[in-house]
Amino acid sequence: MTILYEHPPAFGVELEEKNIPVDHDGQENELVLDGGFIVPDANSFGHTFRDYDIESERQKGVEEFYRTNHINQTYGFVKRMREEYGKLNRVEMSIWECCELLNEFIDESDPDLDEPQIEHLLQTAEAIRKDYPDEDWLHLTGLIHDLGKVLLHPAFGELPQWAVVGDTFPVGCAFDESIVHHKYFTENPDCNNSAYNSKYGVYSEGCGLDRVSMSWGHDDYMYLVAKENKTTLPSAGLFIIRYHSFYALHRAGAYRHLMNEEDVENLKWLKIFNKYDLYSKSKVRIDVEKVKPYYLSLIEKYFPAKLRW
Repeated sequence: MTILYEHPPAFGVELEEKNIPVDHDGQENELVLDGGFIVPDANSFGHTFRDYDIESERQKGVEEFYRTNHINQTYGFVKRMREEYGKLNRVEMSIWECCELLNEFIDESDPDLDEPQIEHLLQTAEAIRKDYPDEDWLHLTGLIHDLGKVLLHPAFGELPQWAVVGDTFPVGCAFDESIVHHKYFTENPDCNNSAYNSKYGVYSEGCGLDRVSMSWGHDDYMYLVAKENKTTLPSAGLFIIRYHSFYALHRAGAYRHLMNEEDVENLKWLKIFNKYDLYSKSKVRIDVEKVKPYYLSLIEKYFPAKLRW
């Protein structure tokens, strides 16, 4: 099976999903991406990736997480969080220092991952690096995409997990039915507010996703940190950081009526990135000290030595 994606001309690359090996029963059992990265057929718990329905203790916790998330992520809440954390007055530290800080946390919203976050960051970055050796900005994006999870740390207010992780979605307009555990939005006050519960809500067709308020969490926070600290990452890198958990868009195609032309181009890169973000969650360990010099060089290229957080 081969699937080709169109990519922005400025970067001029293409993604190829190569032939899938077949097991003894004639069943497809793994996916090999360009460069040899193998997509496993099960997560670290032995289940299908992003399966939110299978019965398990962890799945019950994930569902409860989304119930709380969907009730509390309102347009007003997001506005308050952006105003507070957009000041970037919590601490000054480097990108790598932030990577090390994330070692302390496990993402409770993720049904596929129980490893420390730095393991996932490096797994993602190294898998991308193998398949796209010339796109160093994409390697770095893989490394830093989840750094906003420092919001869980006491120095950042120790926000509850429902305000830091999980799938993201627009607020200020109707909640699309493709959003995981959509049923819990019925308890969200915005569902009964005519200003926010229509298809467009406070937005207009083609307004651009940069004008859309997303549910608050690590994605939007890291986007603000990168943008306000004057990163030189291309717009596709910032797009990936802000929308990598926006599964309703890049998996279900929802909310496309709010996108502009730049969003459409950047979405092509996000769909590439998502394969590595999702399927690189494995038990393969990364030699941190071996790869650290390379990523430090990328950090120096695209970011200042110290960032305001």
